[in-house]
Amino acid sequence: MKGIALLGSTGSIGRQTLEIVRAFPERFTVVCLSAHNNRDLLLQQAWELRPKLLFGEGLTDATDLPPGCRVVKDLREMVTHPEVELVMLAVVGAVGLLPAMEALRARKQLALANKEPVVMAGELLTAAAAQHSATILPVDSEPSAIWQCLRGEDAGRAIRRILITASGGAFRRRPLAELAAITPEEALNHPTWVMGKKITVDSATLMNKAFEVIESHWLFGLPWERIEAVIHPQSIIHSMVEFEDGSVKAQMGPPDMRFPIQHALFYPERRANSNLQRFDPFKVPSLTFEPMDHQRYPCFGLGLDAGRKGGTYPAVLNGADEEAVQLFLGRVISFPDIYRYVAKALEHHTPTANPSLDEVLEADTWGRRAVRDAVKGVS
Repeated sequence: MKGIALLGSTGSIGRQTLEIVRAFPERFTVVCLSAHNNRDLLLQQAWELRPKLLFGEGLTDATDLPPGCRVVKDLREMVTHPEVELVMLAVVGAVGLLPAMEALRARKQLALANKEPVVMAGELLTAAAAQHSATILPVDSEPSAIWQCLRGEDAGRAIRRILITASGGAFRRRPLAELAAITPEEALNHPTWVMGKKITVDSATLMNKAFEVIESHWLFGLPWERIEAVIHPQSIIHSMVEFEDGSVKAQMGPPDMRFPIQHALFYPERRANSNLQRFDPFKVPSLTFEPMDHQRYPCFGLGLDAGRKGGTYPAVLNGADEEAVQLFLGRVISFPDIYRYVAKALEHHTPTANPSLDEVLEADTWGRRAVRDAVKGVS
């Protein structure tokens, strides 16, 4: 039985992870569950799965808990628990960075569904994984696809380039003049994927694709010029790897996050799951690709530039983007303003080279504050 700590159990990835766990009760046991503020669902999950540790806003040991379950105040106690073999990091944003680092230091398998820790501190996390002989298992669909394509290959020598696919989000065909009128409801209506709010908006701006380029740079050790992004509206090919001999591997399948989740949970095995839809090529009449439109998606270039600059720029990028997306969802700023305010924060940032973990977190906080202050200065 593989013991799992599931951080973010009530979100989209967390709920889908539990679908896989329920399908294989003989293989997985949930040792720890955490959530942010969905208290009712978290307690429902706890009574079903009987974890040993629980973390959630407003929970105490006086809460109506299942027998043997204890509330903790720090996620680090969860990710270092001796019965935990794999940590599924399914929380949103910068909050996942410290638990990710602690999981690697504790030599756990880190199933990474959260891009932000690697975006903010990719060099620190990959160094920690190497130092402590820990494993990072990509769960995000595109890095997972690359990871699967590279299995069995001499990745250090054979790769010519990586092609990361993007659906283009909800506004791939929307006239540019109409982008300022976009509502949060429209932005959350993704054409192919069902995801959480933050990543869905990032998919509309394509900031998420910049994050995935940064993530791939660190996870697979590739130089920036060997990582490209292309628009693939059908979301069937999740990414491709081109090798030096000209051959290309593509990882394909329905746009369903349960596939990469299950792959990470079972790695290095593959197991049949009758609950997952099989790929039917006859239901996909065409697979098309388009070049990146930088005028339509300015956040992509902005994010890529911050990643290449390094230092504390990626952490500021992450914090500023999280804040700007929340302000958009709260109807405080417009959809195009996400780019404008993130760009303004990066422009005014004084970077630190080779930052420590504390400096990374400080830069993330600075990015959030810079966006808030800029919005207040305008309103």
